[in-house]
Amino acid sequence: MKKYFEFDKLGTNYRREIVGGLTTFLAMAYILAVNPITLSLEAVPDLPDAMRMDKGAVFVATALAAAVGSLFMGLIARYPIGLAPGMGLNAFFAFSVVLGYGIPWQTALTGVLFSGLIFIVLSLSGLRELIINAIPAQLKYAVGAGIGLFITFLGLQNAKIIVGDPNTLVTLGKLSSGPTLLAIFGLVITVIMMVRKIKGAIFYGMIATTLVGMAVSLIDVPHQIVSKVPSVSPTFGAAFHTLLDDPTSLLTTQFLVVVITFLFVDFFDTAGTLVAVANQAGLMKDDKLPRAGRALLADSLATVTGAIFGTSTTTSYIESTAGVAAGAKTGFASIVTGILFLLALFFSPLLFVITPEVTAPALIIVGVLMVSTLGNIEWTKFEIAVPAFFTIIAMPLTYSIATGIAIGFVFYPITMLLSGRRKEIHPIMYGLAVLFILYFIFIK
Repeated sequence: MKKYFEFDKLGTNYRREIVGGLTTFLAMAYILAVNPITLSLEAVPDLPDAMRMDKGAVFVATALAAAVGSLFMGLIARYPIGLAPGMGLNAFFAFSVVLGYGIPWQTALTGVLFSGLIFIVLSLSGLRELIINAIPAQLKYAVGAGIGLFITFLGLQNAKIIVGDPNTLVTLGKLSSGPTLLAIFGLVITVIMMVRKIKGAIFYGMIATTLVGMAVSLIDVPHQIVSKVPSVSPTFGAAFHTLLDDPTSLLTTQFLVVVITFLFVDFFDTAGTLVAVANQAGLMKDDKLPRAGRALLADSLATVTGAIFGTSTTTSYIESTAGVAAGAKTGFASIVTGILFLLALFFSPLLFVITPEVTAPALIIVGVLMVSTLGNIEWTKFEIAVPAFFTIIAMPLTYSIATGIAIGFVFYPITMLLSGRRKEIHPIMYGLAVLFILYFIFIK
C-alpha cells in the first residue's frame, strides 16, 4: 500500500493521509444535506410532486456518487481529491433545467449521463489532458489564486462574516451573533495552531469548533447516531427512462444546451481544482500535472456513476485543499474520504453537527494558503497581468470557477498577440478562447 501510493517519496504516512482524508470529508459533508434539498426543489412551494426528486433517494445517491468518485480518484489517479455532486451544477440542474426549462428531472439526469459519457471519450483520447497541459503556467498560478479567493469568500459567507447588502452587494455581517462568533472562534484557534505548525491544525480546529458549539448550545447534540438508509429506488436508473421510452424528446436545442453546459462547467471546474490541489500538494512537475488523464477519467466515471444513482454532475471538490493542508498528499486520503461517505449512509444524524460555521474557518485558511501562488505571476508584464488578474477577480465576483477561467482564457491570447509573444501561445489556447466567446454569447 505504501509503495503504491509512494508514501516515502512524497514524505507522508498513514496518519497524515487519514487525517487529511477525514478533513476533506468533513469539509465536503455539507453536500449530503444540501444536495437533497436543492434537487427536490424544497425551497419552491406549490410544485407538482412529479417535478420533485425524492429527498431520501437523492441523499443516498449523493453519498454513493461521492464514495465511488473519491475511490476512483484515489485508486486510479492517486490524487488526494474528494468528489461529490457539485454545488452550482446542482442548482443549474434544479432551477434552470427542471424549473426553468420545464425538463423532467429524469431527462435532466439523462443529460448528466450523456455529458459524463462524452467526458470518458475525451479522457481516453487524451484530449482533456492535452488541454490542461496546454494552459500556460502563469494562468495556472492565477487559477489557483482565484480559487483561493473564491473559497475564502465562501467561508466568509458561511460564517456570515460577509453578508448580502442591497446597496453595496456585500457588507460586514453582525459579528455579535452566536453562529458568527463560533466561526470566528474556530478561525482564531485554527490560525493559532497553524502558526504553531501543529500538523492537522485545520482538522483539530473543526473538532474544537464543533465541541464549543455543542457546549454553548449553538450546535445540537445528536440524540441518535445510527439511522436507517433510505431507498435509492426512486432515482436509481431514472437516467435511462427517457432514453428508452422517448428518445426523440432528446433531439431538442434545449437538451443540447443542457448537455453542453454540464460538460463545460464540469470540465473547467475539474481542471481548475486539479491544478490548484496539485500545486498546493507540490505534485506539479515542470508546470504539468502528472497522471492528469487518470484524474480526468476518474472524474468522468464518477459523473456517469452519479447519474445512474440519481444525482446531478459529480465533480472534483476544491474543499480537498483542506485535506491537503492537513497533510494529505496521496490517493490514500481519497480512499479514506470515499469510505467515510459510505459510512455516512448509516450515520446521517452526526452530519448535522458539521454546520457551515464549523467548515467556514477551514475554507478561509485554505484560501490564505492558496493565494501564495500570486507571487509566481509576472505582474510587471502587463500582457500576463491582465488575463491573470481577470481570472483571479472573476471567480469570487461571478461565483464561478469556470467563468473566471473563461474570462482569463479569452484575454490571454489577445494580450500575448498584441505584445509580440505569438510563439508562446499554444494553438489550443486560441481554440479555447473562441469556444469561451461562443459560450458567453449563446449559453451564459
